[in-house]
Amino acid sequence: MLQRFQSFVTGVTQCYKSIQKIKATEMTEFGLKGTHVMCLFFLSQHPEGLTAAQLSQMCAEDKAAISRTLSVLQEKGYIQAGEKKYRAPLRLTPAGQALAREMEALIQQWVSLGGDDLTEEERRVFYRVLGKIAANLGEQMEHNL
Repeated sequence: MLQRFQSFVTGVTQCYKSIQKIKATEMTEFGLKGTHVMCLFFLSQHPEGLTAAQLSQMCAEDKAAISRTLSVLQEKGYIQAGEKKYRAPLRLTPAGQALAREMEALIQQWVSLGGDDLTEEERRVFYRVLGKIAANLGEQMEHNL
Protein backbone atom coordinates (compact mmCIF):
# COMPACT_ATOMS: atom_id res chain seq x y z
CA MET A 1 0.00 0.00 0.00
CA LEU A 2 2.78 2.45 0.92
CA GLN A 3 4.70 1.63 -2.27
CA ARG A 4 1.54 2.34 -4.31
CA PHE A 5 1.14 5.66 -2.49
CA GLN A 6 4.75 6.61 -3.18
CA SER A 7 4.52 5.63 -6.87
CA PHE A 8 1.23 7.46 -7.35
CA VAL A 9 2.23 10.68 -5.61
CA THR A 10 5.67 10.77 -7.20
CA GLY A 11 4.25 10.10 -10.68
CA VAL A 12 1.49 12.69 -10.37
CA THR A 13 3.89 15.27 -8.95
CA GLN A 14 6.43 14.71 -11.74
CA CYS A 15 3.69 15.02 -14.38
CA TYR A 16 2.32 18.18 -12.76
CA LYS A 17 5.77 19.82 -12.59
CA SER A 18 6.44 18.93 -16.22
CA ILE A 19 3.08 20.32 -17.31
CA GLN A 20 3.67 23.56 -15.38
CA LYS A 21 7.12 23.96 -16.94
CA ILE A 22 5.80 23.24 -20.45
CA LYS A 23 2.96 25.76 -20.04
CA ALA A 24 5.29 28.44 -18.68
CA THR A 25 7.94 27.89 -21.35
CA GLU A 26 5.53 27.74 -24.30
CA MET A 27 3.55 30.82 -23.19
CA THR A 28 6.58 33.06 -22.65
CA GLU A 29 6.79 33.95 -26.35
CA PHE A 30 3.24 35.36 -26.12
CA GLY A 31 3.99 37.38 -23.00
CA LEU A 32 1.70 35.13 -20.97
CA LYS A 33 2.16 32.71 -18.11
CA GLY A 34 1.17 29.11 -17.74
CA THR A 35 -1.89 30.10 -15.73
CA HIS A 36 -3.47 31.56 -18.86
CA VAL A 37 -3.36 28.29 -20.81
CA MET A 38 -6.40 26.61 -19.30
CA CYS A 39 -8.63 29.68 -19.65
CA LEU A 40 -7.68 30.00 -23.32
CA PHE A 41 -8.13 26.26 -23.80
CA PHE A 42 -11.63 26.12 -22.29
CA LEU A 43 -12.75 29.28 -24.09
CA SER A 44 -11.57 27.75 -27.38
CA GLN A 45 -13.72 24.70 -26.63
CA HIS A 46 -16.78 26.89 -25.93
CA PRO A 47 -17.20 29.46 -28.71
CA GLU A 48 -20.54 30.51 -27.17
CA GLY A 49 -18.53 31.86 -24.24
CA LEU A 50 -18.08 31.05 -20.58
CA THR A 51 -18.52 33.13 -17.45
CA ALA A 52 -15.70 33.72 -14.99
CA ALA A 53 -17.48 31.40 -12.53
CA GLN A 54 -17.65 28.62 -15.12
CA LEU A 55 -13.96 29.07 -15.95
CA SER A 56 -13.10 29.01 -12.26
CA GLN A 57 -14.83 25.66 -11.89
CA MET A 58 -13.42 24.16 -15.12
CA CYS A 59 -9.86 25.30 -14.37
CA ALA A 60 -10.11 24.24 -10.71
CA GLU A 61 -8.86 27.69 -9.68
CA ASP A 62 -10.27 30.16 -7.19
CA LYS A 63 -12.28 33.11 -8.49
CA ALA A 64 -9.62 35.68 -7.59
CA ALA A 65 -6.94 33.85 -9.61
CA ILE A 66 -9.31 33.52 -12.58
CA SER A 67 -10.20 37.20 -12.33
CA ARG A 68 -6.52 38.20 -12.50
CA THR A 69 -5.93 35.82 -15.41
CA LEU A 70 -8.92 37.15 -17.33
CA SER A 71 -7.81 40.76 -16.77
CA VAL A 72 -4.46 40.02 -18.40
CA LEU A 73 -6.07 38.15 -21.30
CA GLN A 74 -8.49 41.02 -21.85
CA GLU A 75 -5.69 43.61 -21.65
CA LYS A 76 -3.74 41.72 -24.30
CA GLY A 77 -6.79 41.54 -26.55
CA TYR A 78 -7.29 37.76 -26.43
CA ILE A 79 -10.75 37.76 -24.83
CA GLN A 80 -13.75 40.04 -24.73
CA ALA A 81 -16.77 40.23 -22.46
CA GLY A 82 -20.37 40.50 -23.53
CA GLU A 83 -22.37 43.71 -23.27
CA LYS A 84 -23.18 43.32 -19.60
CA LYS A 85 -20.24 43.36 -17.24
CA TYR A 86 -21.53 41.13 -14.42
CA ARG A 87 -21.64 37.42 -15.24
CA ALA A 88 -21.05 38.19 -18.90
CA PRO A 89 -19.90 35.32 -21.07
CA LEU A 90 -16.31 35.75 -22.16
CA ARG A 91 -15.27 34.83 -25.68
CA LEU A 92 -12.03 34.65 -27.58
CA THR A 93 -11.27 37.51 -29.95
CA PRO A 94 -9.85 36.69 -33.39
CA ALA A 95 -6.36 37.13 -31.87
CA GLY A 96 -7.36 34.80 -29.01
CA GLN A 97 -8.67 32.23 -31.48
CA ALA A 98 -5.38 32.33 -33.40
CA LEU A 99 -3.42 31.91 -30.17
CA ALA A 100 -5.69 29.04 -29.11
CA ARG A 101 -5.03 27.25 -32.42
CA GLU A 102 -1.27 27.56 -31.83
CA MET A 103 -1.72 26.33 -28.27
CA GLU A 104 -3.78 23.35 -29.41
CA ALA A 105 -1.01 22.33 -31.82
CA LEU A 106 1.49 22.48 -28.94
CA ILE A 107 -0.87 20.56 -26.67
CA GLN A 108 -1.26 17.82 -29.26
CA GLN A 109 2.51 17.64 -29.64
CA TRP A 110 3.16 17.36 -25.88
CA VAL A 111 0.33 14.90 -25.27
CA SER A 112 1.68 12.75 -28.08
CA LEU A 113 5.19 12.87 -26.61
CA GLY A 114 3.89 12.07 -23.12
CA GLY A 115 2.02 9.03 -24.39
CA ASP A 116 4.73 7.81 -26.70
CA ASP A 117 4.95 4.00 -26.84
CA LEU A 118 1.44 3.49 -25.38
CA THR A 119 -1.17 1.52 -27.23
CA GLU A 120 -4.66 2.95 -27.69
CA GLU A 121 -5.95 0.40 -25.17
CA GLU A 122 -3.36 1.51 -22.59
CA ARG A 123 -4.36 5.16 -23.15
CA ARG A 124 -8.06 4.36 -22.81
CA VAL A 125 -7.49 2.45 -19.56
CA PHE A 126 -5.12 5.09 -18.18
CA TYR A 127 -7.55 7.98 -18.66
CA ARG A 128 -10.49 5.95 -17.35
CA VAL A 129 -8.53 4.96 -14.23
CA LEU A 130 -7.10 8.44 -13.68
CA GLY A 131 -10.59 9.94 -13.92
CA LYS A 132 -11.93 7.38 -11.46
CA ILE A 133 -9.13 8.03 -8.95
CA ALA A 134 -9.68 11.79 -9.22
CA ALA A 135 -13.45 11.37 -8.74
CA ASN A 136 -12.99 9.02 -5.76
CA LEU A 137 -10.54 11.38 -4.04
CA GLY A 138 -12.74 14.41 -4.74
CA GLU A 139 -15.80 12.65 -3.37
CA GLN A 140 -13.97 11.59 -0.22
CA MET A 141 -12.65 15.11 0.30
CA GLU A 142 -16.21 16.46 0.09
CA HIS A 143 -17.40 14.00 2.74
CA ASN A 144 -14.40 14.03 5.07
CA LEU A 145 -12.88 17.49 4.86
